[in-house]
Amino acid sequence: MVDNLKHKLIVSCQSWPGTPFYGDPRMMRAMAECALMAGAGGIRANGPDDIREIKKTVPLPMIGIWKAPDKRGVRIITPDFESAEKLADAGADIIAIDATAEARPDEEELRELVGRIRSELKLAVMADISNAEEAVRAERCGADLAATTMAGYTSYTVKTDGPDLDLIETLVRTVHIPIVGEGRFSKPEEVQEAIRNRGAHSVVVGTSITAPWEIAARFVRAI
Repeated sequence: MVDNLKHKLIVSCQSWPGTPFYGDPRMMRAMAECALMAGAGGIRANGPDDIREIKKTVPLPMIGIWKAPDKRGVRIITPDFESAEKLADAGADIIAIDATAEARPDEEELRELVGRIRSELKLAVMADISNAEEAVRAERCGADLAATTMAGYTSYTVKTDGPDLDLIETLVRTVHIPIVGEGRFSKPEEVQEAIRNRGAHSVVVGTSITAPWEIAARFVRAI
């Protein structure tokens, strides 16, 4: 499944509270169908309901996440094994988890979660990280691939204007697992740069494809 995503565009189909798409999985299925029509190689979606709906008509590899409160009450990506299990039941092919030190400071807990997903659910694990140290830790804990999803979104990393291409390049040289570029990709040239010149295995793009209100706002700001 991981190999099938090599040099492919993964479209993140997610909705946010207060937007017209929120709360209706059929909207996310329509968005995923558009991604399929465009030739995308995979989908990333949030929650069992959206994943189950998308899988009805979209036969692409599915990276499943579930943004939910952890035991501290902090909302993170796939907080526990139970949430991962529900994503698997809904049809996820790869389970993405927050693997930052901020969200999961205990390495043994991270290792246990990754191990259970791989051994009990028989699914690959994508570690969403924010820096090189977290990618090394994720690899050590058994993750199958790492994504730059959280770069710039932890208290100890800097949010770059666009995608953190330098981090991608550093990760490719630092760990042996595939690196997925994710976060603030807005131009096709950035995706091309990440894969062709920086060594990314694949790239996830969300807002710039699946959030039309944000896309429209860029044109409004230009005027």
